[in-house]
Formats: sequence, structure tokens, C-alpha cells
Amino acid sequence: MAEFKLVIANPSTGNCFQKDIKDEAAKPFLGLKVGDTVKGEVIDMTGYEFVITGGSDYCGFPMRKDVPGMGRKKILLVKGIGHQKTLPGMKKRKTVCGNTVHEKTAQINLKVTKQGSAPLAEVDVRKEKQPRAVRRAAKKKQATPSEAKPAEVPKAE
Repeated sequence: MAEFKLVIANPSTGNCFQKDIKDEAAKPFLGLKVGDTVKGEVIDMTGYEFVITGGSDYCGFPMRKDVPGMGRKKILLVKGIGHQKTLPGMKKRKTVCGNTVHEKTAQINLKVTKQGSAPLAEVDVRKEKQPRAVRRAAKKKQATPSEAKPAEVPKAE
């Protein structure tokens, strides 16, 4: 079945939040296009309204609004999504994904257009990243004496 990672941007605060959806919750997104509006009730966020701003497929190719369909296409790019600026007037042929959400889409980018009553921060599924020093201390605690250097064996002559 379909499984998507939703990246929800809140332009009023400048924060982004992530939410993973699977199977039945993901079905309403299939067939939608970049620029379509989505009600928050679809992902259990009553009162919110979102617009699809883009996404990427399972291999990381970006979705473009001006490329119709579901599959990948090689297009000649001058500017925009999927193109990195090089020399002035430089054109590049790049592979991009179509503008329609399908089962092989991995990530969908959403932007909040209408705020709901519940705060958006409750949605985020990412774990808080611990500082490096805390992670190292936890790693040292897990090391057991058996993982230490083995005792040297005298050489037989």
C-alpha cells in the first residue's frame, strides 16, 4: 500500500513538521496534484487546510507542477525545481517526477493555508535530537568489558 512522509510548513511561524501516514490515511492523497487543496480532517487535524506544494518520489526525484502525469520524465530545464544555477543561459536535461501523487511518491510537501484550533507542534513525529556529548556518553555506557581489547597471548617459540 501507499506510505507517505508529510512535511507540513507553517508560513506564519516559519516552522516545518513531519508526519508519517500509511494505508487508509494515505488513500485520499492518491491522484491529487501539486497545487490542490487538502482538508485537515483527512490526516486527523480538524480545522486546518493545506495546499500541496511539491514532493519527491522514492528515489528522490522532485515533483514539478508543470510536468503532467505520475511517472518520471527527462525535461530541459532553464530554472526552477530540480535545476541548480550554473552559468547564465545554461540549460540542462534533468529527470523529474510528474505533478500527480501516486504510490511511489515518498514525500509530500504541504503548506498551511488555514489554521486550526490545536497547535501544529503536536503533529511532529521526529525525535528530539540529543547533543553530541550526550550521545557519546550513552555510547560509552553501553560498552562492556568484553568489547575491550583482548589480553595479549605470549608468542610460542
